[in-house]
Amino acid sequence: MNIIIMLSFLTIFLLILLGGHFFVYFSMIKFLDITATRPRVWLGVLLLVLAVSFVVATVFSRQAENLATKILSLSSGVWLGFGINLTVAFILSWVIVGILKMSGTYFDHKYLAIGSMIFAVIFSVWGVWNAYHPKIKNITVKIDNLPAGWENKKAVQISDVHIGSVLGKEFLNQVVEKINAEKPDVVFITGDLFDGMDGGLEAAAEPLNAISAPEGVFFITGNHETYVGVSGVVRALEKTQVKILDDEMEIVDGMQILGVSYPQRGENKNIENVIKNIEGFDPKKASILLYHNPAGRLEAMAGGANLQLAGHTHTGQLFPFNFITRLIYGKYHQGLHREGDFSIYTSVGTGTWGPTMRTNNIPEITVIRFE
Repeated sequence: MNIIIMLSFLTIFLLILLGGHFFVYFSMIKFLDITATRPRVWLGVLLLVLAVSFVVATVFSRQAENLATKILSLSSGVWLGFGINLTVAFILSWVIVGILKMSGTYFDHKYLAIGSMIFAVIFSVWGVWNAYHPKIKNITVKIDNLPAGWENKKAVQISDVHIGSVLGKEFLNQVVEKINAEKPDVVFITGDLFDGMDGGLEAAAEPLNAISAPEGVFFITGNHETYVGVSGVVRALEKTQVKILDDEMEIVDGMQILGVSYPQRGENKNIENVIKNIEGFDPKKASILLYHNPAGRLEAMAGGANLQLAGHTHTGQLFPFNFITRLIYGKYHQGLHREGDFSIYTSVGTGTWGPTMRTNNIPEITVIRFE
């Protein structure tokens, strides 16, 4: 069943890629008035190769981690992001064409094509730079029954780092340096730390030992850990200072730190029941829940958690996919929201998945203060 689902997803994804690239092809030959057969054929072949490049790179990078697969993954991912930006620009160009036609105004369409490509290049370059430079995001969270020892504590959350063939050990080192500059008491890693790697997890995780947080570093799995293989992730993190919370709790200076693992493929998990069945959990005492998906908000609230720290959505990562995450998760697709004595914070993520590009938001390292 999992194979059928994966093949169905891959087929749909490929059809979307092919459809998007055909739209770019059609727009370019129309706007640039390309009528000769040979240029049309070469442009079509080039865009067909580029359309499947990301899928090919993903498959190859899972088979071997080397310089060639890293270059292929980076270049195909950047092209995918650029292609999305170019598609958006061409859609806007066709809207302009329609408006001009209705108004009876003549305009040389090649300038629309040139303008679209220039916009896509500039927007994409900014997005790539953005992806490699996560910013510090400061928030304050109110917890009604906050333990006295937590009034001056500082926590840091990172999420969706996606260490893999593109964003590697060097990027994680950069993230760790920024974390340590904030001098946190405790660090929370809310899933999708790894991505697209079958080997080399131990070496990739080494920078985590450099995190300075006297109250500890806590981790829960995300959906991408289930793709990589949870057992391999566990073996790698067991050689670091990181504490893995697998449907369990750690008490830190009076605060109950709850960690719920992401469901394995084909598994159904009720977050409320998991929380209530954690040994020693007291819903009357303050608690922080680490659970990757903000969709678990209602179950977390019903289970008695005071604060859920989540990620997963990337808030779309690339424009205009933020509208899709908003449609799926509502206002909880990003940011801090409070309902009664329960709060949820959804990080936009620290790294990237797919295109090494951020055009919809700034990747973040979240600094949390409590009151």
